[in-house]
Amino acid sequence: MEKVKIVQERLKIAQIRQKSYTYVRRKDLEFEVDDWVYLKVSPMKDVKRFGKKGILSPQYIDPYHISKRVSNVAYELEAPSESAAVHPVFHISMLKKCMDNPSLIVRIENIGIKDNLSYEEMPVRILDHHVRKLRTK
Repeated sequence: MEKVKIVQERLKIAQIRQKSYTYVRRKDLEFEVDDWVYLKVSPMKDVKRFGKKGILSPQYIDPYHISKRVSNVAYELEAPSESAAVHPVFHISMLKKCMDNPSLIVRIENIGIKDNLSYEEMPVRILDHHVRKLRTK
């Protein structure tokens, strides 16, 4: 019984330590009605978003206006008519507070999403071009 108590005490100490680490990193998000937030495009990793995969794909699109607070973790956004196929209520983890830097977002009008949620990719221009030279040749 003594050994069981010792193990229980050590487990409790380890749990308390891990709990303190978790609370340091955790931040409570809360938005007000009439705030502007960005909407996360895809919550999954390694998903192709708007033709690009990985770090080049846009994470957030358009700033949206919060029209109603549904619950502690759900908010209803005023979505434009182009995205009428998507439900307007989103979880708090898919929202990010709107900052003053508009270069971080991709405008949904520029993408041209069709009714079947597909889009046509069109290259705008080639930004850079160079020929690689090997060391041995």
